[in-house]
Amino acid sequence: MPQKSLSTKEESILIEKATLHLKWLYPGAKAVADKPVLVFLHDSLGCIKLWRDFPEQLAKATGCSALVYDRQGYGESSPFQSIKRGQDYLEREADVLEQLLEQLQVTKAILFGHSDGGSIALIAAAKYKSRIAGIITEGAHVFVEEVTLAGIRAAVTAYQTTNLPEKLQKYHGDKTDDVFHAWADTWLSENFRNWNIEHYLPSIRCPVLVIQGEADEYGTQAQVEAIETQVQGPAQQLLIPEIGHSPHREAKYVVLSQSAAFIKAILL
Repeated sequence: MPQKSLSTKEESILIEKATLHLKWLYPGAKAVADKPVLVFLHDSLGCIKLWRDFPEQLAKATGCSALVYDRQGYGESSPFQSIKRGQDYLEREADVLEQLLEQLQVTKAILFGHSDGGSIALIAAAKYKSRIAGIITEGAHVFVEEVTLAGIRAAVTAYQTTNLPEKLQKYHGDKTDDVFHAWADTWLSENFRNWNIEHYLPSIRCPVLVIQGEADEYGTQAQVEAIETQVQGPAQQLLIPEIGHSPHREAKYVVLSQSAAFIKAILL
């Protein structure tokens, strides 16, 4: 049965000279020792608060403890050292995740990654097999598509002409410009056109649930097919009609129920 109560704890931790802000969610008074921890990896403009109550709902539905954190540069974590990113910036974030879980003594994790967070989850599952029991990706990318670039160009226009900066400032404060340009400038640069992480996929042995909206403005079903067909662990896809890049917000209860079922199967 789903847990009725949830306790929370917020803390900060130092990883590679950056202070990362964390939020723990416990389906009871303390961590659940015999189950993997659900770890939520936000998108390229996201943070803990932008997940809203989705992590809480999934923790309650599965009885698992959950960890949500702001990557460096986002939310309440330390600012970026530089907004200039190399092609390996997502690989570096997977390494930071491994250090974070090691320091927190999380020996088994199930990752839920949205967009950039989904790509990080894939890399982490490939590189750190013993720690990752399963992954759920949502709008993840494994290569660059023209629709991705078109979506980012549209976001740049919105950032220049609408109140999008003010909306993001509620979550990122004076880091907002850096958050936006670290994402947009990197993906629209010429040297990022050949970015590709498909070579990691055959090293993934854990169960994988690949979620994507059929109307995703940043990627096509080719991303889903690439992931599902190349990972070596059991994989399934969830394509949701008329939904864009954020299924956990646009089709919350579908994503919640399917994710919970996927996690419970791992727990058996």
